[in-house]
Amino acid sequence: MLEPLGDQIRIDAVREMRRDLHMRPFEAQRRVYLVFGAHLLNDEAADALLKDLEEPPEYAVIALVADEVGPLPETIRSRCQAVPFRRLSERAVREHVLARAPELPEREATAIARVASGRLDRAERLLDPASAKRRATLLETARSVYAPEFDAAAAARTLLEASRERAAEAKELEEAALEGLDLTAREAEQRVKRAARGAEREELLASLEELASWYRDLVAAAAGAERALVHVDCADELRADGTLERLEGAERAAELVRETWRRFEEFQLSPGLALEALFVQLRRAFAGSVSVAA
Repeated sequence: MLEPLGDQIRIDAVREMRRDLHMRPFEAQRRVYLVFGAHLLNDEAADALLKDLEEPPEYAVIALVADEVGPLPETIRSRCQAVPFRRLSERAVREHVLARAPELPEREATAIARVASGRLDRAERLLDPASAKRRATLLETARSVYAPEFDAAAAARTLLEASRERAAEAKELEEAALEGLDLTAREAEQRVKRAARGAEREELLASLEELASWYRDLVAAAAGAERALVHVDCADELRADGTLERLEGAERAAELVRETWRRFEEFQLSPGLALEALFVQLRRAFAGSVSVAA
């Protein structure tokens, strides 16, 4: 198994893998190599891997696991067979949720399945009490945007604190997983940092996805399309909030959040400043309907 050290996979790690690759297996019939974070191969490491991807030993299976294929050089991609992983159906996720938590009401299980957007890992986290609490706080923040009293900076801090809390949880889990592994102090430190950074970023993106889906649900509620709600466990609140006066603002708000999500995906933004700017824009989107807030 080969993983990035810090923010890259470097040539030394690939050279070490190649030395092992050309030793025949003694017991099994195959050697299997998993290269995680393959999109983080630096140029030298990618070049070093090319020959063995083109002509691997007959007993070897090399799997490159990448979050995105764009950063991978074309020379790497052309030598691999693509195996895309797609998100699961809502039904499959809901069945998994109910199998894990059979006491959960059907409406809550459906909401978790829809919020998870086809990802079992996200559904698992939403079943965790700490994640459930963060979700409740996020939805309170989403509703506060069109309430009479609103503080954009405080709303931004709420999302940042949630992402940092998730990072702390991931750090603790990774530290426990490293116990007993033969790693240098630097390698262990880099793995812990990478786990924390990844969890923090993922929590932030997931929060933005759910924020956008809340405002999209306001549109559905205003239009009387309750069967299309993502947050079916909050149908009463959405009926109250989804007024015709807020319809235009909700449409604009959903697009603003999606645009911020895209910018976080593509660029290195300062989360604090970007989130505060987003909440200022969201408040403006609902400016005409704040006076009728419940």
